[in-house]
Amino acid sequence: MSMAAGEYVSVSSQADTERADLIREQTELEDNPEHEQAELTAIYVRRGLDAELASRVATQLMEHDALGAHARDELGISEALAARPVQAALASAGTFAVGAALPLLIVVLLPVSLLMWAVSGSSLLFLALLGSLSAKAGGAPVFSSLRRVTFWGALAMALTAGVGALFGVVAG
Repeated sequence: MSMAAGEYVSVSSQADTERADLIREQTELEDNPEHEQAELTAIYVRRGLDAELASRVATQLMEHDALGAHARDELGISEALAARPVQAALASAGTFAVGAALPLLIVVLLPVSLLMWAVSGSSLLFLALLGSLSAKAGGAPVFSSLRRVTFWGALAMALTAGVGALFGVVAG
């Protein structure tokens, strides 16, 4: 739940920022359309169009949907990439629930005397495996993803154990 809530809050903040950017851009379009057309033209020139074609493209896109063109090409906001807080929260909750199920299986299968090291080690192993699977599914480099997930997972576990030791909470 905490991961889903954190994801929801984070992505909601991103959505708020996107909305504010769109409102600001709409105001700029209303107040100074010539400057906004020149701004869009310059973006297209930097992307490789000659100035004349860039100006024609900017003009046509602004006639069709000025805010949409500026949102996409100036701000990097598109419908496909827009922040979706509920979707992010559900995805986070689902993946963390699946990820938590594997170490819980270790708890059920092993004797109490082995749990501290078995749960820590298996959690790190499962994190590495799931991180690798996720990287492969997403087309990302598997080894660098595996290394990053394992490092940060191990660091998080170590810090959590350190805080527990600091406050006298000792496992097992």
